[in-house]
Amino acid sequence: MAADCDVLIVGLGPVGAALAALLGDLGVSVLVVEKDPEVYPLPRAAHFDHEIMRLFQQLGVTEAVSQHARPAPAYEFRAADGRVLMRMEGSAGGSPSGWRASYMFHQPGLEHALRAKVAADPKVETRIGVRFTGYIEDAEGVVATLEGPGGRQTVRARFLVGCDGGSSAVRAALGGGLFDYGFDEPWLVIDVRVNEGARVPDVNLQICDPARPTTCVLMGPGRHRWEFMLLPGETAEQVLADDFILPLVAAWDCGDIEIERRAVYRFHGLVANRWRQGRVILAGDSAHQTPPFAGQGMCAGLRDAANLAWKLAAVLEGADPALLDTYQSEREPHVRAFIELAIGMGRLVCTLDPEAAAARDAAMIGPGPKPPLPSFSPPPLGPGCLLPGSPAAGTLFFQPWADDRGLDDVLGAGPWLIGRADLNAARLAPYRAALSDWLEKQGAEAVLVRPDRYVFGTGDAAVLAAAWSARAPGLAVAGVA
Repeated sequence: MAADCDVLIVGLGPVGAALAALLGDLGVSVLVVEKDPEVYPLPRAAHFDHEIMRLFQQLGVTEAVSQHARPAPAYEFRAADGRVLMRMEGSAGGSPSGWRASYMFHQPGLEHALRAKVAADPKVETRIGVRFTGYIEDAEGVVATLEGPGGRQTVRARFLVGCDGGSSAVRAALGGGLFDYGFDEPWLVIDVRVNEGARVPDVNLQICDPARPTTCVLMGPGRHRWEFMLLPGETAEQVLADDFILPLVAAWDCGDIEIERRAVYRFHGLVANRWRQGRVILAGDSAHQTPPFAGQGMCAGLRDAANLAWKLAAVLEGADPALLDTYQSEREPHVRAFIELAIGMGRLVCTLDPEAAAARDAAMIGPGPKPPLPSFSPPPLGPGCLLPGSPAAGTLFFQPWADDRGLDDVLGAGPWLIGRADLNAARLAPYRAALSDWLEKQGAEAVLVRPDRYVFGTGDAAVLAAAWSARAPGLAVAGVA
């Protein structure tokens, strides 16, 4: 049977939309189905980092996204009495991508920007108000059953990707279960509009108060968020009432603010045991969920999309399907590192025992040896489509900028093989010094950069080209000279 599309994506949130856009740009035919009739109109995710802005650069949506985002301020952990236990500088300084290190954003605006990109791509079709109900797989593809306004539908695709969130129907159909980190804390989330003249903190805060741990962070322009940990015995029904919420927010004395959203969430760490079975694949919250303390939930899902898109395109063009096995092997260790970071930060915040909190505070700001603190250093990818043992393999390749133009815009989709001899090319002239310095630090003559901007390997150019051809046959290296 002929396929109706190359890839069927279930879910048109940020991850599904980004994956559809990436695949469309690679010439892959895509159908995306989304059960909800409209973009969810209220904030959810709050933060993305420079790597994600670089992905938006690749998709050509940075200007549209930037209308709903702002550079992140410093991030402080404070004791109940206001003393600073730990401070991270947020977006201050540069980043390997050349963008600000971190951004706070308004998710509905970001989703509309991604959907506009998808809608403009003739390779991508969307069906809104359509729900995935199951699938049957054979050697050539997947037949998915859907329910929509017109009743039951069937779609045949060569691959099916579930980007349908934490309660994923695709994951349920795939099976395999979840690994549970055992971190499960209920929190009340309050989002507000900040009106003219209002006074809200200008840094992101974690208030490590055993009486009630609290988060207070900037969101997109004109918005702010509080998160209050539920205490033992409190119920969702109780804490969503005005007589509970209004005194909590009033204590911050912010002036003219307007409550836009209230919800109770359970912050937990979960990872699907199986991200792929044959032609069915999971991405984003369908595959993993993280507490919000490191701001990496949506970032992790968008990294999934970037990792998966070029591999799917290569396999559809004839590469060995085993290339798709490297998706989970590379991404899972990276995801777990950030989940464990978030849980570590959460345990730091969620201390309810006053004596334990006092001991924590004394250890963090006292004169003695300091306890190990969370590190935001990004981990390398796990084993997969990489040249093991070569310097920088599995790390994000940096992006130098010149005359307001990043290297990614000059070199295109990739993969790229950049050797010292290539640095004399006219189009690389503005970036020559930065690229030469980077190669010098690795002690390498060349670097091969994958389409997702991660380093495949460094070393001799001919050796890199041969190793790449063996691992990703059919995906030619783009010339840079």
